[in-house]
Order: sequence, then structure tokens, then C-alpha cells
Amino acid sequence: MITSELIQIQIPILYLSDSISTAIKFFDDYKLSQIPVFGEEGFIGLVEEDVVLGCEENKTIEHLTNSFLKYSIHEEEHLFNALSYFSKYKLCILPVIDANEKYLGCIRDTDLFYKTCEWLNVDGLEGLLHLEIEQQNYSLAQIAQIVESNGAKIMSCVCIPKKNQPTIAEIILKINKEELSSIIHTFERYEYKIIASYHKNIHQKGLDDRFNSFIRYLNV
Repeated sequence: MITSELIQIQIPILYLSDSISTAIKFFDDYKLSQIPVFGEEGFIGLVEEDVVLGCEENKTIEHLTNSFLKYSIHEEEHLFNALSYFSKYKLCILPVIDANEKYLGCIRDTDLFYKTCEWLNVDGLEGLLHLEIEQQNYSLAQIAQIVESNGAKIMSCVCIPKKNQPTIAEIILKINKEELSSIIHTFERYEYKIIASYHKNIHQKGLDDRFNSFIRYLNV
């Protein structure tokens, strides 16, 4: 899961000598927010669409050098690091370079989004559980033990500090069971707070079936 796996070479590039009007056309044609810019020695940085649109069309890209975004990532870095760049700097593309600083292509935000969905197994039909616990009490080993003691397995796990409450850990679990009632009860015994759960409740289904049977009886 390194950045070189998602490199796209079809991303357009601009040169310092290109006109602003050329850049405007590229942005319109390719529907990007940033485009890589090259000089005599190779990749220099990213130029943003908003910056280009604010410049006179008869000028060249070189006039915007001070506004270039100097972001890039090495080909051997993990894709999690790429996620950080996209999130922090609001990028639509991220240039990838090799050990010699040579430009190899770009990662698109959409490609990284779909890869992240694969990691999180979002297409599965399993149950989803959203928990909270004090950071100091967070233990992935304990969480796994609770799930596995109920005959299930964790398919993916995300743990993040709660917004505005950094001492609280929010945990989102994808579990390979569609019915999570017993797992939820066990987490509650261990004093986890259940924020939300998405699963098939077989006990509720049984109650619904009996209620529907009773209604049909009344209608006879």
C-alpha cells in the first residue's frame, strides 16, 4: 500500500512558459483544482485554479511562481501519509517523486478515496459498531477479545480522538456478523459507550413477527 500503486501519468502538466490562457483551458478541460508546473530542472510545484483565474491571460505561468504549492510525496511512502496531505492541504492531486526528486506522476483524490473504502471494507454486509471510551482505557487487544469471545471477528477498525474531547477515543468497528446484540451487551458490561450500531437485531425481528401475527389475528 505505497503511493506508487496509485500513480496516474495522464494528469496534464504546465510549463513556466505557458500562458495563463492555456492554464485556464487545462483547468476547464480536466476539471482539476491544481495542476503540476515544470521548469528547466523538472517539477516545481502545483498551481491552483483560483490563482490562475485571478491573473491576466496574456501573462505566463512564471508570474505565479511565488504562489505555487510545494507539496509532493515519495513513491515508497505509505498511502496513509498521502491521506494526510489531501486532508491537510485540500488537494485534488498529489505529485509523486522518486529518491532523486524526479516527478513520476500524481495520485488523484478519487483514487485514494476508493482505495480507502477497500481498506475499510465498506461494501460488506457486516455489522457496524460505533463506540466511545476514555483514551487511557483504550485497548485494541481487549476490543478484539470482546468481539471474538462472541464468535465474530473485526474486519476493520478506526480509532480517532473525539472532536473537542481529546481524552475520549471514538472507535468504529466493522464486524463479520450481521447481528450484534450479544457483542453490544458485552461492550456495555466493559463500560464502553455505544454511540450507534447498524445490524440486524434477531430479537427485534422475533418481536416484530409476533406483533404482526397478533395484528393478523385481530383482523380475522
